[in-house]
Amino acid sequence: MKNAVEIMELIGEDHMSMSIETPLRSDAFTIDDDFKIELIEKHFKEIMHILGLDLTNDSLRDTPQRVAKMYVKEIFKGLNPQNKPEVKLFENVYRYNEMLIEKNITLYSYCEHHFVPIIGKVHVAYISNGQVIGLSKINRLVQYYALRPQVQERLTTQIAQGLKEALHSEDVAVIIDAAHLCVASRGIKDTASSTITASYSGKFQQEKRKAEFLSLINISQP
Repeated sequence: MKNAVEIMELIGEDHMSMSIETPLRSDAFTIDDDFKIELIEKHFKEIMHILGLDLTNDSLRDTPQRVAKMYVKEIFKGLNPQNKPEVKLFENVYRYNEMLIEKNITLYSYCEHHFVPIIGKVHVAYISNGQVIGLSKINRLVQYYALRPQVQERLTTQIAQGLKEALHSEDVAVIIDAAHLCVASRGIKDTASSTITASYSGKFQQEKRKAEFLSLINISQP
């Protein structure tokens, strides 16, 4: 964890987020992925042309298609609800009733205001109500919500809500510590700061539980 962290409830002047839902049009999935790739390729080619790049160059010729496929099939595939991972629960046969923590989950997302990366770590905890989730499914849920244009507050809330729905339990905590390249690579160009957001539900709203969680992931309470 960085020593210098920027803890904000609202992440900068452009990061107001009024809803847990990602803003999507009602017709967002009326065209298939292949046609989306075709359209994005066409428009990204025009952007490159406007910038003055030579699209006959061997290095640049296929860039519009690469970018289009990356947008639809990789970095924004979390927009499509069909890509939401299926979660299977298992009986808590070990009767483990303390918090289970998965820390340092790698986070790659994209700022919806500048379409540049948000890079960091996600720490997740839950307390079983009689069922448990496979550990890899926690990572997959995090990635699903991360792979879309995001603001960190919404992403934190979406991960927490997704886990509560999957686990049928309110006893969930989520912390994200991330660097925003819209801060680091443009504008103020501050490469030292990171942003922390948190969501505590159910038993994790108890100060003792919250303090234990923060201690185990090595974060001091503000």
